[in-house]
Amino acid sequence: MMKKWMICLCLLIGGLTAKAQCGAFNDAIKPGETLSYELKFNWKFIWFNVGWAQMNVHQTEYKGKECLQTDLLTFTNKRADRWFKMRDTLTCITTNDLIPLFFRKAAEEGKRYSIDEVNFSYRNGKCIVDQQRTLRGETNKRHDEMGVCVYDMLSILLQARSYDASQYKPGQKILFSMATGREIEKQTLIYRGKENYKAENDVTYRCLVFSLVEYKDNEEKEVITFYVTDDRNHLPVRLDMYLNFGSAKAFLTNIKGNKYPLTSIISKK
Repeated sequence: MMKKWMICLCLLIGGLTAKAQCGAFNDAIKPGETLSYELKFNWKFIWFNVGWAQMNVHQTEYKGKECLQTDLLTFTNKRADRWFKMRDTLTCITTNDLIPLFFRKAAEEGKRYSIDEVNFSYRNGKCIVDQQRTLRGETNKRHDEMGVCVYDMLSILLQARSYDASQYKPGQKILFSMATGREIEKQTLIYRGKENYKAENDVTYRCLVFSLVEYKDNEEKEVITFYVTDDRNHLPVRLDMYLNFGSAKAFLTNIKGNKYPLTSIISKK
Protein backbone atom coordinates (compact mmCIF):
# COMPACT_ATOMS: atom_id res chain seq x y z
CA MET A 1 0.00 0.00 0.00
CA MET A 2 2.76 2.45 0.89
CA LYS A 3 4.58 2.04 -2.41
CA LYS A 4 1.37 2.77 -4.29
CA TRP A 5 0.71 5.80 -2.08
CA MET A 6 4.17 7.11 -2.93
CA ILE A 7 3.93 6.46 -6.64
CA CYS A 8 0.57 8.17 -6.77
CA LEU A 9 2.33 11.43 -5.99
CA CYS A 10 4.15 11.23 -9.34
CA LEU A 11 2.14 13.68 -11.40
CA LEU A 12 2.24 15.28 -14.84
CA ILE A 13 5.94 14.67 -15.59
CA GLY A 14 7.21 14.64 -19.18
CA GLY A 15 10.24 13.18 -20.94
CA LEU A 16 13.26 15.32 -20.04
CA THR A 17 16.84 14.28 -20.78
CA ALA A 18 19.93 14.85 -18.71
CA LYS A 19 21.45 16.90 -21.52
CA ALA A 20 18.41 19.20 -21.39
CA GLN A 21 19.06 19.61 -17.65
CA CYS A 22 17.05 17.73 -15.05
CA GLY A 23 15.73 20.83 -13.33
CA ALA A 24 12.69 22.99 -13.90
CA PHE A 25 11.53 26.49 -13.10
CA ASN A 26 9.88 26.21 -9.69
CA ASP A 27 6.51 27.76 -10.42
CA ALA A 28 4.31 26.05 -7.82
CA ILE A 29 6.11 25.51 -4.52
CA LYS A 30 7.50 27.76 -1.83
CA PRO A 31 9.21 26.89 1.47
CA GLY A 32 6.69 26.62 4.28
CA GLU A 33 4.06 24.70 2.33
CA THR A 34 2.38 21.91 4.33
CA LEU A 35 -0.20 19.44 2.98
CA SER A 36 -2.13 17.03 5.23
CA TYR A 37 -4.01 13.92 4.08
CA GLU A 38 -6.45 11.44 5.60
CA LEU A 39 -6.06 7.80 4.53
CA LYS A 40 -9.04 5.43 4.21
CA PHE A 41 -9.30 1.73 3.35
CA ASN A 42 -12.27 -0.20 1.97
CA TRP A 43 -13.20 -3.59 3.39
CA LYS A 44 -16.45 -5.32 2.36
CA PHE A 45 -18.12 -2.05 1.26
CA ILE A 46 -17.17 -0.23 4.48
CA TRP A 47 -14.64 2.62 4.54
CA PHE A 48 -12.30 2.86 7.54
CA ASN A 49 -10.06 5.74 8.56
CA VAL A 50 -6.61 4.10 8.74
CA GLY A 51 -4.21 6.99 9.24
CA TRP A 52 -2.75 10.22 7.95
CA ALA A 53 0.10 11.66 5.91
CA GLN A 54 1.76 15.06 5.92
CA MET A 55 4.19 16.65 3.47
CA ASN A 56 6.14 19.85 4.05
CA VAL A 57 8.80 21.82 2.17
CA HIS A 58 11.50 24.01 3.71
CA GLN A 59 14.87 25.57 2.90
CA THR A 60 18.03 23.67 3.91
CA GLU A 61 21.78 23.61 3.25
CA TYR A 62 23.24 20.60 1.44
CA LYS A 63 26.95 20.29 0.61
CA GLY A 64 27.39 24.00 1.19
CA LYS A 65 24.54 25.12 -1.07
CA GLU A 66 21.04 26.40 -0.32
CA CYS A 67 18.51 23.75 -1.35
CA LEU A 68 14.92 22.63 -0.86
CA GLN A 69 14.09 19.76 1.49
CA THR A 70 10.79 17.93 1.25
CA ASP A 71 9.62 15.54 3.98
CA LEU A 72 6.68 13.15 3.83
CA LEU A 73 5.47 11.32 6.95
CA THR A 74 2.85 8.56 6.79
CA PHE A 75 1.34 6.86 9.85
CA THR A 76 -1.41 4.34 10.42
CA ASN A 77 -3.61 4.80 13.50
CA LYS A 78 -3.93 2.34 16.40
CA ARG A 79 -6.95 0.65 14.86
CA ALA A 80 -5.12 -0.03 11.59
CA ASP A 81 -1.94 -1.07 13.44
CA ARG A 82 -3.71 -4.26 14.53
CA TRP A 83 -3.63 -5.61 10.97
CA PHE A 84 -0.95 -3.53 9.23
CA LYS A 85 1.38 -1.08 10.96
CA MET A 86 2.98 1.64 8.83
CA ARG A 87 5.48 4.29 9.91
CA ASP A 88 7.24 5.79 6.89
CA THR A 89 9.49 8.84 6.63
CA LEU A 90 10.65 10.10 3.25
CA THR A 91 13.09 12.94 2.61
CA CYS A 92 14.35 14.40 -0.64
CA ILE A 93 16.74 17.26 -1.29
CA THR A 94 16.75 19.19 -4.56
CA THR A 95 18.35 22.35 -5.84
CA ASN A 96 16.13 25.42 -5.87
CA ASP A 97 15.42 24.67 -9.52
CA LEU A 98 14.29 21.16 -8.53
CA ILE A 99 17.24 19.03 -9.68
CA PRO A 100 17.23 15.87 -7.48
CA LEU A 101 20.31 15.45 -5.27
CA PHE A 102 19.39 13.02 -2.47
CA PHE A 103 16.51 10.78 -1.40
CA ARG A 104 15.93 8.63 1.68
CA LYS A 105 13.00 6.45 2.67
CA ALA A 106 12.84 4.74 6.09
CA ALA A 107 9.87 2.38 6.03
CA GLU A 108 8.32 0.28 8.78
CA GLU A 109 5.55 -1.67 7.06
CA GLY A 110 4.09 -4.57 8.99
CA LYS A 111 7.04 -6.58 10.33
CA ARG A 112 9.35 -5.29 7.61
CA TYR A 113 11.78 -2.39 8.11
CA SER A 114 13.90 -1.07 5.25
CA ILE A 115 15.96 1.99 4.38
CA ASP A 116 16.40 3.17 0.79
CA GLU A 117 18.91 5.86 -0.16
CA VAL A 118 19.61 7.45 -3.53
CA ASN A 119 22.38 9.90 -4.42
CA PHE A 120 22.20 11.79 -7.72
CA SER A 121 25.06 13.46 -9.58
CA TYR A 122 25.53 14.77 -13.12
CA ARG A 123 28.49 14.38 -15.45
CA ASN A 124 29.09 14.45 -19.22
CA GLY A 125 25.39 14.82 -20.02
CA LYS A 126 24.42 11.81 -17.89
CA CYS A 127 22.46 11.34 -14.69
CA ILE A 128 24.56 9.28 -12.25
CA VAL A 129 22.40 7.32 -9.80
CA ASP A 130 23.91 5.54 -6.78
CA GLN A 131 21.29 3.78 -4.71
CA GLN A 132 21.14 1.24 -1.93
CA ARG A 133 18.57 -0.70 0.05
CA THR A 134 19.16 -1.97 3.60
CA LEU A 135 16.86 -4.81 4.67
CA ARG A 136 17.30 -7.30 7.52
CA GLY A 137 20.84 -6.07 8.14
CA GLU A 138 21.97 -6.52 4.54
CA THR A 139 22.74 -3.64 2.17
CA ASN A 140 22.55 -4.02 -1.61
CA LYS A 141 23.98 -1.28 -3.81
CA ARG A 142 23.46 -0.33 -7.44
CA HIS A 143 25.16 2.16 -9.78
CA ASP A 144 23.58 3.47 -12.99
CA GLU A 145 24.59 6.09 -15.55
CA MET A 146 21.56 7.16 -17.54
CA GLY A 147 21.13 9.27 -20.65
CA VAL A 148 17.75 10.44 -19.35
CA CYS A 149 16.72 12.18 -16.17
CA VAL A 150 15.92 9.98 -13.19
CA TYR A 151 13.80 11.06 -10.23
CA ASP A 152 12.77 9.75 -6.84
CA MET A 153 9.27 9.52 -5.40
CA LEU A 154 9.27 13.08 -4.08
CA SER A 155 11.46 15.07 -6.49
CA ILE A 156 9.27 13.98 -9.38
CA LEU A 157 6.24 15.43 -7.60
CA LEU A 158 7.99 18.78 -7.14
CA GLN A 159 8.97 18.87 -10.81
CA ALA A 160 5.54 17.81 -12.02
CA ARG A 161 3.68 20.48 -10.11
CA SER A 162 5.52 23.20 -12.02
CA TYR A 163 4.58 21.96 -15.50
CA ASP A 164 1.80 23.37 -17.62
CA ALA A 165 -0.73 20.61 -18.40
CA SER A 166 -3.03 22.83 -20.45
CA GLN A 167 -1.84 21.23 -23.69
CA TYR A 168 -2.42 17.64 -22.56
CA LYS A 169 -5.13 15.70 -24.39
CA PRO A 170 -7.25 12.89 -22.84
CA GLY A 171 -5.52 9.56 -23.40
CA GLN A 172 -2.05 11.10 -23.64
CA LYS A 173 0.67 8.92 -22.08
CA ILE A 174 3.44 10.44 -19.96
CA LEU A 175 6.61 8.40 -19.36
CA PHE A 176 9.37 8.87 -16.76
CA SER A 177 12.13 7.00 -14.90
CA MET A 178 12.19 6.66 -11.11
CA ALA A 179 14.80 5.32 -8.69
CA THR A 180 13.30 3.18 -5.92
CA GLY A 181 16.43 2.43 -3.87
CA ARG A 182 16.77 -0.96 -5.56
CA GLU A 183 16.34 -0.26 -9.28
CA ILE A 184 15.22 2.28 -11.85
CA GLU A 185 11.64 1.73 -12.97
CA LYS A 186 9.83 2.99 -16.04
CA GLN A 187 6.45 4.49 -15.11
CA THR A 188 3.44 5.36 -17.27
CA LEU A 189 0.75 7.95 -16.54
CA ILE A 190 -2.33 8.56 -18.68
CA TYR A 191 -4.14 11.89 -18.68
CA ARG A 192 -7.91 11.29 -18.41
CA GLY A 193 -9.21 14.86 -18.68
CA LYS A 194 -10.91 17.28 -16.28
CA GLU A 195 -13.48 16.52 -13.60
CA ASN A 196 -15.06 18.32 -10.65
CA TYR A 197 -14.39 16.73 -7.27
CA LYS A 198 -16.43 17.53 -4.14
CA ALA A 199 -14.38 16.97 -0.99
CA GLU A 200 -15.82 15.81 2.32
CA ASN A 201 -15.77 19.39 3.62
CA ASP A 202 -18.13 20.35 0.75
CA VAL A 203 -15.43 22.18 -1.20
CA THR A 204 -15.66 21.44 -4.93
CA TYR A 205 -12.44 21.58 -6.96
CA ARG A 206 -11.91 21.64 -10.72
CA CYS A 207 -9.30 18.92 -11.22
CA LEU A 208 -7.02 17.31 -13.75
CA VAL A 209 -7.43 13.51 -13.59
CA PHE A 210 -4.57 11.07 -14.17
CA SER A 211 -4.10 7.30 -13.98
CA LEU A 212 -0.95 5.37 -13.13
CA VAL A 213 -1.07 2.08 -15.03
CA GLU A 214 0.82 -1.20 -15.20
CA TYR A 215 1.18 -3.50 -18.19
CA LYS A 216 1.06 -7.27 -17.81
CA ASP A 217 0.71 -9.68 -20.75
CA ASN A 218 0.00 -6.64 -22.95
CA GLU A 219 -3.01 -5.74 -20.81
CA GLU A 220 -3.37 -2.37 -19.10
CA LYS A 221 -4.22 -2.37 -15.40
CA GLU A 222 -5.13 0.81 -13.56
CA VAL A 223 -3.21 1.12 -10.30
CA ILE A 224 -4.08 4.64 -9.13
CA THR A 225 -6.46 7.40 -10.16
CA PHE A 226 -5.70 10.85 -8.81
CA TYR A 227 -7.10 14.34 -8.90
CA VAL A 228 -4.90 17.45 -9.10
CA THR A 229 -6.16 21.01 -8.70
CA ASP A 230 -6.48 22.76 -12.05
CA ASP A 231 -4.62 25.88 -10.93
CA ARG A 232 -0.97 26.93 -10.63
CA ASN A 233 -0.56 25.04 -7.32
CA HIS A 234 -1.32 21.61 -8.86
CA LEU A 235 -2.16 20.14 -5.45
CA PRO A 236 -3.10 16.43 -5.26
CA VAL A 237 -6.50 16.55 -3.52
CA ARG A 238 -7.70 12.95 -3.93
CA LEU A 239 -6.04 9.62 -4.74
CA ASP A 240 -7.80 6.31 -5.42
CA MET A 241 -5.54 3.26 -5.07
CA TYR A 242 -6.50 -0.20 -6.32
CA LEU A 243 -4.72 -2.84 -4.24
CA ASN A 244 -4.58 -6.62 -4.45
CA PHE A 245 -6.49 -6.92 -1.17
CA GLY A 246 -8.93 -4.02 -1.52
CA SER A 247 -8.90 -0.32 -2.30
CA ALA A 248 -7.68 2.77 -0.49
CA LYS A 249 -8.15 6.52 -0.79
CA ALA A 250 -6.22 9.59 0.34
CA PHE A 251 -8.00 12.92 0.82
CA LEU A 252 -6.36 16.32 1.22
CA THR A 253 -7.66 17.77 4.50
CA ASN A 254 -5.54 20.85 5.15
CA ILE A 255 -3.38 23.26 3.14
CA LYS A 256 -0.90 25.76 4.54
CA GLY A 257 1.56 28.00 2.73
CA ASN A 258 0.33 27.42 -0.83
CA LYS A 259 2.05 29.75 -3.28
CA TYR A 260 -1.02 30.84 -5.26
CA PRO A 261 -4.74 31.32 -4.59
CA LEU A 262 -6.81 28.15 -5.08
CA THR A 263 -8.57 29.33 -8.22
CA SER A 264 -9.67 25.74 -8.93
CA ILE A 265 -12.30 26.00 -6.16
CA ILE A 266 -15.72 26.09 -7.83
CA SER A 267 -17.82 26.25 -4.68
CA LYS A 268 -17.52 25.78 -0.95
CA LYS A 269 -19.58 25.85 2.21
